[in-house]
Amino acid sequence: MPTNEDLANNRASTRIELGAAGPSRRKMTEEHPQADLSFLINGRMEKDRDDFRSMPRRDAHEKLFRDFFELVLQRAVFQSTSGEDRVVEWVDPYDLRSVIDLSLTTEGVSHEELLRLTCDIIKYSVKTGHPYFVNQLFSSLDPYGLLGQWLTDALNPSVYTYEVSPVFSLMEEDVLREMRAIIGWQTGEGLFCPGGSMANGYAINLARHHRYPNLKQSGLSQMPRLVVFTSEDAHYSVKKLAAFQGIGYDNVYLAKVDSRGKMIVSDLEAQIARAIEEGGVPLMVSATAGTTVIGAFDPLREIAEVCKKHKLWLHVDAAWGGGALVSKTYSGLLDGIQLADSVTWNPHKMLAAPQQCSTLLLRHKGLLQAAHGCGASYLFQNDKFYDASFDCGDRHVQCGRRADVLKFWYMWKAKGTRGLEAHVDRVFALSRYFADFIRARDGWRLLVEPECTNVCFRYVPPSKRYLVGRELDQTLHKVAPVIKERMVRAGTMLITYQTLRDMPNFFRLVLQNSGLTEADMKFFVEEIERLAVDL
Repeated sequence: MPTNEDLANNRASTRIELGAAGPSRRKMTEEHPQADLSFLINGRMEKDRDDFRSMPRRDAHEKLFRDFFELVLQRAVFQSTSGEDRVVEWVDPYDLRSVIDLSLTTEGVSHEELLRLTCDIIKYSVKTGHPYFVNQLFSSLDPYGLLGQWLTDALNPSVYTYEVSPVFSLMEEDVLREMRAIIGWQTGEGLFCPGGSMANGYAINLARHHRYPNLKQSGLSQMPRLVVFTSEDAHYSVKKLAAFQGIGYDNVYLAKVDSRGKMIVSDLEAQIARAIEEGGVPLMVSATAGTTVIGAFDPLREIAEVCKKHKLWLHVDAAWGGGALVSKTYSGLLDGIQLADSVTWNPHKMLAAPQQCSTLLLRHKGLLQAAHGCGASYLFQNDKFYDASFDCGDRHVQCGRRADVLKFWYMWKAKGTRGLEAHVDRVFALSRYFADFIRARDGWRLLVEPECTNVCFRYVPPSKRYLVGRELDQTLHKVAPVIKERMVRAGTMLITYQTLRDMPNFFRLVLQNSGLTEADMKFFVEEIERLAVDL
């Protein structure tokens, strides 16, 4: 039986072969043959012309369902994650509509045509479960999480009252309680949110309500100029959601970061003093545990002392780095998180739950209902026959809400906390291996020692290695987009590049897929060198 290392070497060699033609391999003049459905169950796929009812029938839909799931399993699950295909079959946006039929028509299409379209959708979508998709803070395709995702869609629940969502109402309570315990809280509450940005927005509103509970009734007209503090490397959602809630960009003060991307606490103090001097009222600090680009962890314990001194709400955006809490080896990166008032933690990031799975966790109990409760009588009747405290919907801003908990519960149940820890330890180990590998290789420059699993680097092509200083920076700023374009058009892998503050472009490889190996790390390096060989 082949080892994981053998499989990684095989897929690496396959990727090089697929990408050998370079960025010009695809022309829109090439034919796009019709999808081959011969592997599916034999027999005609009849579709009732009057098939408009929103209810599956065994006689009308069973074959379609079985063929569909066979197709998805074969091509979107196992083939897409094997590393044998390209990460993406790139087609320019102005041409994609000529390749895949996205039009909507008066009459419906046949089941066979739906399956062909399914093939096209899979083919031209980015394979985010591919081993060489390391472009974002999510990747891989967890098998247990996928099962939970599918079951969620089949049950189609909405989690607001116990009577319509009994299992998921209790499941959310239990999962959120365990997550709070990992942070170090014995009490509190929490909720599942539609993404980390919204979780950060919830935190801003809760901090404001905690300070000014009358705001919910009277509105902003009586409010002073509130100021939110975060670092210059914090996620943009802090500014975006502050603007959304009427605080405004101008009232989000950014503390400087040090050479490793961590908030400088003395500058935070200076920003608080500036806000007071300018007539503002400091409201909260949003610290970051795992910044988006560099993966830095702010000094939470020191920041908590500042918040205590000035009576400020402390929020920790651990959307990315929160997963490290399950690891005995790396949980120390978040030392002091237990001192926070609220925490954003996205299991769909480091812990690899399917999109999306985001939580906001609170040390305070009862604040969610106080801040968000509206008491809609058609949902939250006060004379129910069961304990209505299990009706969680009034604590959310949303009403209808997907049961994002199930996929994460499935993963946690299947692997146990020990399995989640092993996953986290593995991706951290791979990031250290990659950093050490490029450190010793000509032309590679590590931007900063990795603290999380983000590895930021620049690659200098052989013909540019004589350059120094500003001329080198200007050249590398132009080189990165060219390498990325070639990478995408070849489809061999996806790694993002970006600027940060006043730095020229650099690459960020971010590791969240514990199925990768050391051979895969070598492939990333060798493929970038191949793509840049003539630059």
